[in-house]
Amino acid sequence: MITKFGTLYAGHVDLGDLGLGATAVNDRRFDNDHLMTIFDRVEQIVKVMDDLGYHSFWAAEHHFQHEGNETIPNLLLLYVHLANITKQLKFGCGFNINPMWHPLRLAEDYATADILTKGRVIFGVGRGYHSREVDTFGVPSTASDNDANREMFEEQIEIIMKAFNEESFSYQGKHYTLPPEVPYRGYTLKEITLVPRPMRLPVETWQPMVSASQRAMDFMAKHNIQAIIGGGAVTGGPADDVIERWTETLVDHGYSDIQLGSRLVLGLPTFIAENEKEAMDQARKYLEEDMKMFAPLGFFRSFTPEMLEALGDPKRAPSAGLPTMEDTVAAGAWVCGTAEHVTEHIMEIQEKYPGLEYMHVGCSRQGTPLDVMIEQLERFGKEVMPKFKVATPA
Repeated sequence: MITKFGTLYAGHVDLGDLGLGATAVNDRRFDNDHLMTIFDRVEQIVKVMDDLGYHSFWAAEHHFQHEGNETIPNLLLLYVHLANITKQLKFGCGFNINPMWHPLRLAEDYATADILTKGRVIFGVGRGYHSREVDTFGVPSTASDNDANREMFEEQIEIIMKAFNEESFSYQGKHYTLPPEVPYRGYTLKEITLVPRPMRLPVETWQPMVSASQRAMDFMAKHNIQAIIGGGAVTGGPADDVIERWTETLVDHGYSDIQLGSRLVLGLPTFIAENEKEAMDQARKYLEEDMKMFAPLGFFRSFTPEMLEALGDPKRAPSAGLPTMEDTVAAGAWVCGTAEHVTEHIMEIQEKYPGLEYMHVGCSRQGTPLDVMIEQLERFGKEVMPKFKVATPA
């Protein structure tokens, strides 16, 4: 039963002209004053969500994006501030990009945020697909060397979980020896303690389900990591095969009371208007900006090389045969229409996946203006959420 609604916001600023015929992503460059507006935008969004009773606001960690698409570099620092201007809303890390952190520093920073916010920050981990970001920090991205990135990520997760859950620990791997065996105050260092450790153990941890490989699912289940699908991490609507395999994996790893949709967040962009056509027409350019941003990064896997090339040319893109909003709605990747239609659609999802408790909704896609984002959150919160047994964040 769905009891928790949130939204996932990648962190775009006002992009100006929008759509396939508008400025290409690579041709945008905003000055620092404009990029700084992200923080005011986020403050306004979370205050509305807090008042409406949403469960959580999720954002993404990204770096160096002068184009204005993903402009929040430090989620934990931001969330300590946001917790102080809200009452009960939780804040999800979607996601901390592990390879750009030292694992112990990330563990310390999360523990500090957990304590200062009294448990209102939700931990999330990711591997990092932007080569400009991850490789600049000295580690291969998934785009540059997927195997090396995975190897580093998996070691870091092992370390973080030991640091969270053990009073003192040591770790020996290919990339890390923790602690180093060095003299310290008259003895040789053999173990180390994370100070502070999080308030609540085990730490609720989430990871995007992108490749949905069995290896990744087994690793997540082993480390008590829950899965997010949808949003920027899939190419279509709810993936029945992925959800079924995830459910089977959880059962195989000994989890109890598991149903289809358990230990999962499903992301589904929603747009509410007076009818489906009006909703699709209003949301169309936000889908188009999503394609412009994410298709070159591999998130629309059905795109041909010709389509990808055309996306970078405003003169060619509108006639390049790219998926339309109508195609996207038919595939189940968006739901557009009246509040009643959106409610019915989510009720059907709830029936199909009885273990599903958590959804990301609303329209926070690339380029969506702040007033539209807030309007859609308000309409969903007032017209759709009351139809469900929404749980108060605890």
